[in-house]
Amino acid sequence: MNDKKPPMGIIERLTTSEDESEQTDLGTQVERIIRSEEFRNSETLRKLLLYLADKAIAGEADTLKEYVVAIEALGKPPTYDPQHNSTVRIQVGRLRQKLAEYYRNDGKQDDLIVDLPRGRFRLICKRRSEEGATRPAPPPQVAVMPLPPEAPSSAYSRHRTMLLGMALGVLLSLAGYSAYSVFKLLHMRHTQTVVMNAELEELWSPLLDSNRPLIFCIEDPLFVEINTKPGIYYRDRSINHWNEAEDSAIIRALSQSVGKQQSQPSRYYTALGEAEAAFLIGNLMGSRGRSVSMLRASQLSWQQLADNNIIFVGVQNLFFEQLQGMPVATELIVGPDGVHNTHPAAGEPPIFLNAYTTAPTEQGLMYALVTYVTGPNGRGAVMSFSSERSAGYLGAVQFFANPESARLLIAKLREKNGGALPHTYQVLLKIRFKDNVPTETTYVLSRVLH
Repeated sequence: MNDKKPPMGIIERLTTSEDESEQTDLGTQVERIIRSEEFRNSETLRKLLLYLADKAIAGEADTLKEYVVAIEALGKPPTYDPQHNSTVRIQVGRLRQKLAEYYRNDGKQDDLIVDLPRGRFRLICKRRSEEGATRPAPPPQVAVMPLPPEAPSSAYSRHRTMLLGMALGVLLSLAGYSAYSVFKLLHMRHTQTVVMNAELEELWSPLLDSNRPLIFCIEDPLFVEINTKPGIYYRDRSINHWNEAEDSAIIRALSQSVGKQQSQPSRYYTALGEAEAAFLIGNLMGSRGRSVSMLRASQLSWQQLADNNIIFVGVQNLFFEQLQGMPVATELIVGPDGVHNTHPAAGEPPIFLNAYTTAPTEQGLMYALVTYVTGPNGRGAVMSFSSERSAGYLGAVQFFANPESARLLIAKLREKNGGALPHTYQVLLKIRFKDNVPTETTYVLSRVLH
């Protein structure tokens, strides 16, 4: 006779907890939350919430480590390395955001409040009526802070400047930028404030008015790290997958030149333009109270595409090649030499060629492509600002965040779609730049996608 008992669920395990009342509250409320609309289409977050609740009820939450959560809750392989992979931190951040959304919507009348304090893996559960018990605060914006309507206080200014410095330090790429570029971006940050008008509201309404979480997805190109002391980092813009790096004769020769050292993939670096783009988009979203989380493009999954709205900024082939099978096919494609026009209309070239120099300074003209499509199964929104250089996609974000240019964009898009704003579209822009800073952006054409 087999006396082995089946594993206990959350509610069954309650009687083994020291504080039965508190743990009963947690188990009951978590079961309620995972059946809500906010969590219905996010199996990963449901599993993570159940796992953390189970550990809290068992009294094991305070000893949890990031590696253990990755293996047991998210199904990562034993080779998972928390120092080089931030999946757990990203998913825990998304769980906090989902809990906040739940209490703003389905759970706004719930008496029990479940929260996950920052820096911990232990869920807490309190009654709303308890002293000090409040709704979980919305997750903090990652490197994006809305400007207040009035002149900020000195304390706010210091805090904002500190965040800007941190973001620039994190996002500064190996390629290097001139002092003029950095100064110009700092000046732009302190002088550009997004003022919403009717056209900006309409242009961004699918993202501003949506209840879906919003992810700002940044480019994180593949570098080859050669294990010397100190390490050597090599970037070939034509190589974006590790199997391509392993087959590269140039990389093999480089490795042999330093004593046949082993190499490994590295995605620690990205371009400086993402920092300013993040602040501009944060100003837009913050004006309507929308919070934004941040994710590397290489870590974006189909499940996240299905559960969230996405804004991507960077080189298109590092993002859209992951999106094969999306509901809408695009007609304009960013390439290393410019933007390819797969179905040119009368008088249009098959390719819009970039023309710029990289030494001694980066300057010239660059084409940028803005693409707006729906996510998997036609749900949600995926918006990308793409170009081969950061000056291109930064110029595109600035153009879409400017009230005057928004009027032009709305008029052009309506003209292409019988007077109504299309559900899916592409916009081609020409950006002139100097020292990698956009100086002039011009509308070229648009496509309504079907």
